[in-house]
Amino acid sequence: MMGLCLTMTALAQEKETVNAYFTTGEMPDMMYFMPGPPDSCSAAFANDVNRYYWGKQMRNDPERAAEATRDAVYGLSTILTEFEEAFGMKISKEETPEIYKVLLEGTATCDSICTIPKRKYMRRRPFMVFNEPTLYPEDEPALRLNGSFPSGHTILGWSAALLMMEINPDRANEILKRGYRYGENRVVVGAHWQSDTDAARVATSAAYARLHTSERFLEQMKKARKEFAAMCKKKK
Repeated sequence: MMGLCLTMTALAQEKETVNAYFTTGEMPDMMYFMPGPPDSCSAAFANDVNRYYWGKQMRNDPERAAEATRDAVYGLSTILTEFEEAFGMKISKEETPEIYKVLLEGTATCDSICTIPKRKYMRRRPFMVFNEPTLYPEDEPALRLNGSFPSGHTILGWSAALLMMEINPDRANEILKRGYRYGENRVVVGAHWQSDTDAARVATSAAYARLHTSERFLEQMKKARKEFAAMCKKKK
């Protein structure tokens, strides 16, 4: 079993058969190499609280609030739409099947690194602690049953950014900027603490390194880069 920490809503949304490169048990164990969420009396948690209020302030910006709400809809389809400008090319299952495949299977594999710590810590989310609504209330019932640490959305966005950067390194700055903001938007929405997103990026780096030990992944990435080069030639 892959043991992904995706919600049933997210799985239904994708409607894809995902052949992950590694199982959860084969991925690095966050419980071993990283500390857990900060204690409520710590300076780190004080920063979490400060960042929660920062996120609420950012909601006053209509463009940022709209972007954060769009990013809240979990799934690769959201990533492809929201990252298209940064990547510099439209990605789809029909037009770029090799790129799509490595993104689908690569992000799903990275996502599995959050399964164990989410179940172990079952950290309460900021909107639960403050008893306030998020920008995306549709997700709140499911989020209440799913631990906050680390942020699964952030793992999805950051792993997608790393994959896209490897395919199109010339757009690295734009891709990484959007990938970072995707995770940051979880704070804006009110669904995650800052420390959830910080931990998610560190975990993603470990998961991404693990990806590169899979010969099947390396072969698929090679196909994706070749397809990208061919698509670039067509545009000229």
